[in-house]
Formats: sequence, structure tokens, C-alpha cells
Amino acid sequence: MWLYLAALLGLYFLHRWYQERQTVENLTEKYVFITGCDSGFGNLLARQLDARGLRVLAACLTQKGAEQLGKATSERLKTTILDVSSTESVAAATEWVKGCIGSKGLWGLVNNAGTALPSGPNEWLTKDDFAKLINVNLLGMIDVTLHMVPLVRRARGRVVNVCSTMGRLACFGGGYCPSKFGAEAFSDSLRRELHPFGVQVSIIEPGGFQTNIFTQAVENLKKVWNRVPSDIKEVYGEQYFENYCKIAQCAVNIASRKLHLVTDCMEHALTSCSPRTRYSAGWDAKFLYIPASYFPTSIVDFVASCIQPKPAQAV
Repeated sequence: MWLYLAALLGLYFLHRWYQERQTVENLTEKYVFITGCDSGFGNLLARQLDARGLRVLAACLTQKGAEQLGKATSERLKTTILDVSSTESVAAATEWVKGCIGSKGLWGLVNNAGTALPSGPNEWLTKDDFAKLINVNLLGMIDVTLHMVPLVRRARGRVVNVCSTMGRLACFGGGYCPSKFGAEAFSDSLRRELHPFGVQVSIIEPGGFQTNIFTQAVENLKKVWNRVPSDIKEVYGEQYFENYCKIAQCAVNIASRKLHLVTDCMEHALTSCSPRTRYSAGWDAKFLYIPASYFPTSIVDFVASCIQPKPAQAV
């Protein structure tokens, strides 16, 4: 019996592997719009898809980022300036995309733009700190999607949302994890709503990678600590702050430099005939964060308490 079950499981994975290797036809005629292309995942994906011959429409936050990307890619790739937290900017980018694609529709929308700072213990932060991240990572993603979905539906294309393992397991305070939990929920509801139209929605859940924002984590903590009220500083203590910084620096040091692990997932979601619903990128995502998100809460809390520093006035 076990032999039959093993054989069936093997056939299932072989069939899935075969299906996922089949690529979409006429990729060189497909338009893909990517947000957050100044650096990191978005920049690498834009160059990666451009090299493959797709028609990339890359949105950058700064003119400098757009110019540098343009110099590193072919004439097919076009750039525009986009601040996803501004509805006016999103509307203008949508009109620009319509002018680029004509009647063809938009094959791919990649919601990659995001930020992780400021972050830190929740009590050290303000409402505005939370709002800054949520406006970009969640509301910005929603705004761009709502503007672009009619174009994607016309092409029966793909939506690829960059979420995070921190949208499955909250490991630190601030607006980043709430925004990513929200992005996961939005993506799930969007996938079910767009399925009848032939539009597929994929979620990318990276682990720790050394992007520009990630490597600024420790410097960000110092800025946050410097403006924490004195009474709260007394509660936590200087030693807590120093140990928290050490943990953050350790996370940066062990983060992967192989950004292509993430962009390869994005590319597969855009080009495969059978894209996955979720992609976990990085060994820490596959073997630590995603599995831990299914553990009993008491176990996860216990492990976290062993890792986190102790406040000066802890009971």
C-alpha cells in the first residue's frame, strides 16, 4: 500500500514539474509593469525580463533610478516615475501604461515597491511610523492594482504581489508585518475574484535578503531609539537596545545575497503556463519561517522569548 502511495505521490510531483516547465507563447509581445525598480528585486527583475525579450514597463521612485536602469537595459524597456503612496502618481502611471500597450492589454503586473523602515519594538514607534509603511506596502499595492486590473483582465494576464514571510509570521514590531499580513489577505481575495476572468494571482514570500532597505536596519534602530521618550527608555534600558541591534545586525549578516532566488520566482509566475499560487524564496523561508507559521503559538512564542533581549524592567 505504501509503495502505491509513494508511486502516486511521485507521479503527482513529476506531472507538476512538467506542467510548470511549459512556458507561455509569444513572450516577446507581452507587456509587464513592475513597481519599485530603482534597486533590489524590482531592478533585477526588470533587467532579467528585458534580457528575455519581454516588453518591460519599469516604474521607479526617482529619476536617477530610472536613468540608471535605462542605461543598463535595451531600448525595449521603458521607465516612468511612480510614488505608489500617491493616487495622483498612480493614475498618471496608469495613463502612461495605457499609451504604451495600446489595445493589447497588460500581461503582467508586479507589485514590488515596498519599504521596511522605520521598524523596531512597537512601543518605540508612532502612528505615523506605522502609516508610512502601510501606505506603501499595502495601500500602495491596492491602489496600483485597482488602477491596473482592467488592463490585466483584458490580456487575461498575471498579477504578482511581493509579500513576505513576515506576512505569515510576525517577528518584529512596526508597520512592516501588519502591511504584509494585509498584502497576503488582499492577494488571496483578489486571486479568487479574478479567477473567473482567466487572470492568475501569485504571491511571492521571500525570506531575508540583502536589499538596500534591509541593510539599513541597524542605522534605522539607532534613529528610532534616539527619539524614544525617556520614560520608555528607562523601561527597556540601554542594554536591551544594544542587544536588539546585535540581533538585527546578525539578521543582516546571514541574509542571502542571491536576489535572483526571488526574481526567478517572479519570472516563473509571469512566464509559466502553470504558475504557483505561492512562492517561498530562500532557505530560511522554506525551512524556518513558513513551517514555523503552522506551529502552535505557544511554541513560537517560547522560541521568540529565548531569542529576544530582556527589558530592564521585565518582571
